Amino acid sequence: MEFKLLKIRSLILVSVFIVISTFRPDAIAEPSQFDIDSIFSEWEQVDQPGGTVAVIKEGKLIFSKGYGLANIEHSVPNTPTTVFRIASTSKQFTAATILLLVQQQNLNLNDSLYSFFPDFPDYAKDITIRHLLHHTSGVRDYFNLKELKGFRTDDYYDDAEVMGWLTAQPSLNFNPGEEFLYSNSGYWLLAQIVQKVTGVSMASFADNEIFKPLKMHNTRFHNNHNRIVKNKAYGYTPFSGPEFEINMSTLDLIGDGGILTTVEDLKKWDDEFYQQKVFDKNFWEKMTTVGTLNNGEQLDYASGLRISDYKGLKQIDHAGWFGGFKSNLIRFPEQKFSVIVLANREDAYSTGLARQVADLYLNQFYKKEVESAPQFIELNADQLKNFSGHYWSEDRSDSRHVYIKQGKLKLSPAPEREYDLAPLSEKQFKLMGVSANVIMTFMPKSNQMSVSVNGRDPFICDEYTPANYNGDQLAQFTGNFYSEALMVNYHIKIIDGELQLHIGNSLVSKLDAVQQDMLVSRNLGVIHIERNPESVITGFKMSSNRVKHVQFKKVLAE
Repeated sequence: MEFKLLKIRSLILVSVFIVISTFRPDAIAEPSQFDIDSIFSEWEQVDQPGGTVAVIKEGKLIFSKGYGLANIEHSVPNTPTTVFRIASTSKQFTAATILLLVQQQNLNLNDSLYSFFPDFPDYAKDITIRHLLHHTSGVRDYFNLKELKGFRTDDYYDDAEVMGWLTAQPSLNFNPGEEFLYSNSGYWLLAQIVQKVTGVSMASFADNEIFKPLKMHNTRFHNNHNRIVKNKAYGYTPFSGPEFEINMSTLDLIGDGGILTTVEDLKKWDDEFYQQKVFDKNFWEKMTTVGTLNNGEQLDYASGLRISDYKGLKQIDHAGWFGGFKSNLIRFPEQKFSVIVLANREDAYSTGLARQVADLYLNQFYKKEVESAPQFIELNADQLKNFSGHYWSEDRSDSRHVYIKQGKLKLSPAPEREYDLAPLSEKQFKLMGVSANVIMTFMPKSNQMSVSVNGRDPFICDEYTPANYNGDQLAQFTGNFYSEALMVNYHIKIIDGELQLHIGNSLVSKLDAVQQDMLVSRNLGVIHIERNPESVITGFKMSSNRVKHVQFKKVLAE
């Protein structure tokens, strides 16, 4: 009997020891498949596109699954072997080809753009490969340029045309190294440099130097849209209720995007980050070294990768969006944990979805104070009235209308949208009804408002008095205007009492007179009117998100 009791006690002690020894307070959680499926439940509805999700923990693929359809017409499901376009998530591979050439001593990060392409104006002598990698070159974004030129989304153009657009620009958005402004042109130019140095396309170079060594057999820079790719997903855009339309590209440009791949292949790339069997420690250190501005300010952007903080954890990622595709590979290097979301529907928020998956696994690692609920206070109408007004952001080229409605402070970025501003203090408010954490702080003495998004450095909005032009006054803005940089004519007309912008015979958009001598096209950007000393309009400068101060001159009637 005593022997039996002793044996039972021993078994209990062994069991307790096993439980204690296997319990790790720092271990990554293991949610159920149901938890992950619930995040992507919308993608499982009838005839819906979706995507593929993968979760990697310490080098092991612990979850991978396809949701929705890769091809709606033929009811082909998405699977872990489905091939997706990953858009700007491709930029890290473009950066990798450049850094490999640097390691091979075929390039130097301080080499100038002008040394490769002397057709550029002299400003290219001050632009280095390093500037292009970190989006600090000031080169205007070719996507924005083609929009300003009047190209439609599905229009075709090739490398030679893009090079012509860029070399025709008489100036930059800013002096190299002075600012950070994301520019697809920079990474497209890096691909052209790879071809210039190696004598082969970047697609071939990347295949031989990256994809084949890593056995990424289903990955390629897709520089021939006519090439058949097995298991390729179609991209889709919602257009009417639950219905979608195909949104695929015929462009053959690569560098800023262009990769086709699978989650299984991207896992091999993620593995190499830790294992370093093909690319050494020095290579990965350069890949993850963030850029620096001329004033010494450090960026959160390295070489095709963003280095940031998410709920107190270091995060390395890069999102992509092009046509009907969205993507992101989010890596938490300290936890050796990654999430990949590849989607073939334009309405997918790949970054947010990937983070929701990460939250299921990493919640116990997060800084809990980050997750604390905001504490709101009550303010009366008298306390709110000083904040009402119209605010303009020069950095963002947009306006916001703040006003009181039914005793609450509201914000409207456009006539058809309205959001609540919930008070955190007497001057600070949280924007409600949006996925981002947007905090707005009013500074009535300086007639300004600062806006911080997800804890980033705030941008400033200045209060202004809206323009109030009558029909006769609007007529002064009409006429024909020509841009040598874009080689395009803009026609500003009044039709049915409305100021409109036309390119050729096509209506581009309505023009809103926002401020004195400032017109805004919601499709293209902001027009700053220029006048001579006699106050006669001589032209204007057009600015959009990634193209600043393009000169237009008024064409006088003959």
